[in-house]
Amino acid sequence: MKYKAVLFDLDGTLLDTLDDLADSMNAALTRVGAPPHPVADYRYFVGDGVLTLCHRVLPTDRRDEATIKATAAAMRDEYGARWAAKTRPYPGIPELLDALTGRGVAMAVLSNKNNDFTKLCVEKLLGRWKFDAVQGLDETIHKKPDPSGALSVARRLKLAPADFLYLGDTNTDMKTAVAAGMYPVGALWGFRTADELTANGAKVLIAKPMDLLAL
Repeated sequence: MKYKAVLFDLDGTLLDTLDDLADSMNAALTRVGAPPHPVADYRYFVGDGVLTLCHRVLPTDRRDEATIKATAAAMRDEYGARWAAKTRPYPGIPELLDALTGRGVAMAVLSNKNNDFTKLCVEKLLGRWKFDAVQGLDETIHKKPDPSGALSVARRLKLAPADFLYLGDTNTDMKTAVAAGMYPVGALWGFRTADELTANGAKVLIAKPMDLLAL
């Protein structure tokens, strides 16, 4: 199969956002009087949108709707202040994007990060490259693993889902790819394990970004 496009997840796939997400969420937790968490724990907290993140990080006796909303608002403020403090593309990502561009492969981004932050991250940290669609979470898109966002990207690019490689680093990404009819590729440099990726549908696991070119 000659694939015509790559649909990328953002956090944990293109960008190493873990420290900024953890630092921001820990600051938000402090604001609402809840305890912080080690940065490493955020590998499993993030990936499913900010409201789910807040539910996961709050103590079990403080997961009421009002506290989750207050924590999400605090997180938005804190992340707005430090989203690019430590976040950078993973090693090998610039070279991969250069190579795909040179081959004329279409590229797009689909994230469960809020849409405004998704677009900001891509514009400011990946602005050297042309992405044919950049979509984060908003009121028009169901969060992954619902395939509607991925299918919307395919329609915007006027390609069939089967024309896409989907590169992501979590179970959510692999489930999205499978549900959308795209070819699921697991990124081992991201936030989750090889076992998780394989168990949720990854057809291939790659250890370095440039390994994608062989596919």
